[in-house]
Amino acid sequence: MTDQVIDVTDLRRVYGGGFEAVRGVSFGVGRGELFALLGTNGAGKTSTMELLEGLAAPAGGRVRVLGHDPYTERSAVRPRIGVMLQEGGFPAELTVAETVRMWAGCTSGARPVAKTLETVGLGKRAGVRVKQLSGGEKRRLDLAMALIGRPEVLFLDEPTTGLDAEGRRETWELVRDLRDNGTTVLLTTHYLEEAEELADRLAILHEGRIAAEGRVADVVAAQPSHVSFELPEGYFVGDLPPLAELGVSGHETSGRRVKLRTHELQRAATGLLLWARDAQVELGALDVRAASLEEAFLRIARPGTNTDGAGSTRGGRPAEKELTV
Repeated sequence: MTDQVIDVTDLRRVYGGGFEAVRGVSFGVGRGELFALLGTNGAGKTSTMELLEGLAAPAGGRVRVLGHDPYTERSAVRPRIGVMLQEGGFPAELTVAETVRMWAGCTSGARPVAKTLETVGLGKRAGVRVKQLSGGEKRRLDLAMALIGRPEVLFLDEPTTGLDAEGRRETWELVRDLRDNGTTVLLTTHYLEEAEELADRLAILHEGRIAAEGRVADVVAAQPSHVSFELPEGYFVGDLPPLAELGVSGHETSGRRVKLRTHELQRAATGLLLWARDAQVELGALDVRAASLEEAFLRIARPGTNTDGAGSTRGGRPAEKELTV
């Protein structure tokens, strides 16, 4: 990361009626970095993106993209960025090629139309009218429009919504290639796997503020890992070795079901298994699970919700990877 391409300080956005959607957000993105903004619906992701794209003036704070104010110095910023909105809103009667050609005519230094369509997987759909495209194909067209000007900074707002698994991974590869070739990417997504796969760093927004920020590994490391199991009849938590000696920071029980929380997963799991071996105890439904971005997200998005213990509102099922709370 050689220099700061996006610089946001105490950014605020207020809508009519006094609703403050963005409440003092600050972060920076370096050249060639991929930064992901996560958050529940209404957390302020799109509102923040629109301020960075120069689509609205902030109510307070400061934002710079490529050294310029994207709203007041739009002419200096717009030719150097690409924007993929959640919906493109392109004319339904135009063909895919006509739509891209029209956009290319308004863009200096545009990529060749055919090459752009091939890049996003629409080469064989060039003659199809926009209204006949599937939802995933429309997202590919949105991406083509964002890429056609060879942007230095690329804003992607939910880029893989509507894509199947194969299309999503193809898009990931394209985004990685752009990043690896020096394009700075700011991404919003509801797919936690997408953020884990792509992001160099990320921020989790909650109610208009940044609740966590940093490298994915660091955000995940702040969350506890879990060891869960069932004790046989006649055994209780008190029969286990002292939990503190296993590196366990907390536990919950529900009948014979026990769940341990720890930031030292190997130590806790090893100590538990050695005890079970020596005591000749079989631990039922043993599950050893490392900390995850999902846990970090849920603890922020649903404060007060127990995501790992007895009485969990998740009903014992894994949380959805796409979180649209």
